[in-house]
Amino acid sequence: MKILIIDEMHLSIIPLLEDAGYQVDYKPTIERKEIETIIEEYTGLIIRSKTPMDKPLLEKAVNLKFIGRAGAGLDKIDLKYLERRDIKLFHAAEGNRDAVGEQAIGMLLSLFNHIAKADQEVKKGIWKREENRGEELQGKTFGIIGYGNMGGAIARKLSGFDVNILAYDKYKSGFGTFHVTEVGFRQLQEEVDILSMHVPLTPETRNFLTMEVLEQFAKPFYFINTARGEIISFDTLNEAMDKGIILGAVLDVLENEKFSTFTKAQKAAFEKLASRHNVVFSPHIAGWTHQSYEKINQVLVEKIKGAGF
Repeated sequence: MKILIIDEMHLSIIPLLEDAGYQVDYKPTIERKEIETIIEEYTGLIIRSKTPMDKPLLEKAVNLKFIGRAGAGLDKIDLKYLERRDIKLFHAAEGNRDAVGEQAIGMLLSLFNHIAKADQEVKKGIWKREENRGEELQGKTFGIIGYGNMGGAIARKLSGFDVNILAYDKYKSGFGTFHVTEVGFRQLQEEVDILSMHVPLTPETRNFLTMEVLEQFAKPFYFINTARGEIISFDTLNEAMDKGIILGAVLDVLENEKFSTFTKAQKAAFEKLASRHNVVFSPHIAGWTHQSYEKINQVLVEKIKGAGF
């Protein structure tokens, strides 16, 4: 069985696959045109997110039996076409869920305690204590939307912080534990002090957090997004912060992550967001650790082997 890898991966994936009996072609710099010319040779394809797996490309993959997605997001894959062709899809969210949980909490603590600001001030010889007085996580109600691998991981990481954890998932039930209370969306809106998003990008979740939805929250809250930026627009974030609905934001993902392609309106809205002292950014690196880079491979290969390919 021949497997084509079209994105850069931790190189441990090659011996893992070869030891399992697969023939591996590792082509991390390959472009779409070349993929289209050779994809018919392969029964397996391993990807990240560089190349969309759309119908025109997949139609050329006449012998394809499975795709392995090294990561969690599936928004660039034509899932309906895969189902129609009975092409199996494996993804490895288990491999980076702990990294996502750590990143989200780390960024929130940085926001609460003004760590980035205070660090820069001290390095410049500025010693401001009162201006950098922090906020405690303990005692707050932490709301999670989406209780899959990522939502479950952040809940586990929070278990030692003495917080009240509420979780809402439209498509799951019965997941409550002694430290996580399963709730409906309305209860979440009534009680949260912190809201963390852990949903995939779908037509349903794109622009899910509108001003209409946000205005229904009972009290101001802090916002964390390590899922997908398109869940909430720059404009909505700015308006919600201007109105005091969102007290501060932790953003690992953006509505548009390619700065060079910003529209004029996006550029202005992002610059306004970036000028705020109560917003902490990172460049889509939640889950992007040295350890998760390797763990994703292990999870993915085990799933492929377990399916009998």
